[in-house]
Amino acid sequence: MTAAVRAAVARAEHPDLRAIPGVPTARPSSAPLLAEGRPARAGAAATPVATTALQQHMAHELDLAGTQSGAYVYDMTTGKPLFAERATQRHPPASVEKLYTAITALERMGPMARLETTVFGVGHLAPGGVWQGDLYLHGGGDPTFGNSSFIRGHYGGVGTSVSTLAAQLKAQGIRRVTGRVYGDESYFDSLRGEPSSGYAWDPFLEGDLSALAFNRGETGKESNPHAPAAYAARQLRAALRGAGVTVAQGGGAATTPAGAVRLTVALSPTIDQLLGLTLPPSDNFFAETLLKGLGARFGGAGTTAGGAKVARETIAELGLHPTLVDGSGLSEEDKTSPYEVVTLLNEIAHTELGTILRGDLAVAGHTGTLAERMRGTAAEGRCQAKTGTLTGVSNLAGYCAAADGDELAFAFFNDGISTETAHTLQDNMAITLADY
Repeated sequence: MTAAVRAAVARAEHPDLRAIPGVPTARPSSAPLLAEGRPARAGAAATPVATTALQQHMAHELDLAGTQSGAYVYDMTTGKPLFAERATQRHPPASVEKLYTAITALERMGPMARLETTVFGVGHLAPGGVWQGDLYLHGGGDPTFGNSSFIRGHYGGVGTSVSTLAAQLKAQGIRRVTGRVYGDESYFDSLRGEPSSGYAWDPFLEGDLSALAFNRGETGKESNPHAPAAYAARQLRAALRGAGVTVAQGGGAATTPAGAVRLTVALSPTIDQLLGLTLPPSDNFFAETLLKGLGARFGGAGTTAGGAKVARETIAELGLHPTLVDGSGLSEEDKTSPYEVVTLLNEIAHTELGTILRGDLAVAGHTGTLAERMRGTAAEGRCQAKTGTLTGVSNLAGYCAAADGDELAFAFFNDGISTETAHTLQDNMAITLADY
């Protein structure tokens, strides 16, 4: 039984946890999700006066936020809750949902795993470097796949360029292709959106979902049901020509035939790197693409529903049962509580995967969606968190290093107030934690 699960099971005997009405008992898993966390140290460095002051300030901020808001703060160093107000009340997590997606990807795939974009061939290599037959570009759900300039402009140069595949094919001796170049997106379904848009195109997704999305699913002049795949194939054909490989015919979208020969593969950045591109800027397209990839590998289908099922099963190993229907948190059908989020953060905090996740979060006053928040305060550089915003919903969850040396996990959920007001209250609370 893991440390956080033990704490939850023992809540009825713990005077601090009794202050949280309706906290569900977390059940131990027969196969623990992650390695045991760091044991709590004996005694707290903070004085009772400091603890009372923190609780009073947090309560004041929550009073200003109103009854639709809740918060939970847990001292991971002492193993004790510091503050709870409507901590088990469930809310749409918005982009805090990405924490569940991220830890599922880390646990199921591994931080060093990479996604494959593969070129298969049907035919044979004839003398003179002539590939007699067709090429099939098979997508493996790499959200960074595109051209080099797009990757530099959007991801700081971290990504998978189509020119890499073209250069590899040329290095294998291919100088001319007699057939066509096809794009294969069959690893995922062909739904371009997620639940909040009815799986149709969604501007908030900032891309079209596909296992072979090129430059986040650009389609150019393609208009068929598999336009992203057809467009990606056209881009490979152009990259081959740019590398000096002649491709006489066009192409389109098609499924790779059985028996096709694997010619070359381009590997994505690692899962750790992909999360570093997903979490700080809160990239919805990356999160939803990763979720479909989880469904394809572990859920029986490359669908949003398949990936969400994998996420629910993974998080359930911690005794937690949030309602998860997507990977990004765009859907208001997603529901979780501050208590559940903090339990997750505490459970993974001192594991290898937890350390990786924390390193991928936005840093107060420095990076991502927190770059402009809490600058010049005690929280700057000492709080790492995930933001979450929908209309009428604003959340913040993560970690703070307190002034007394304790490591704190927290979640603040604010519904029914303006985003600007919510950010002010959340920042005030995070600064209070850093000052503790």
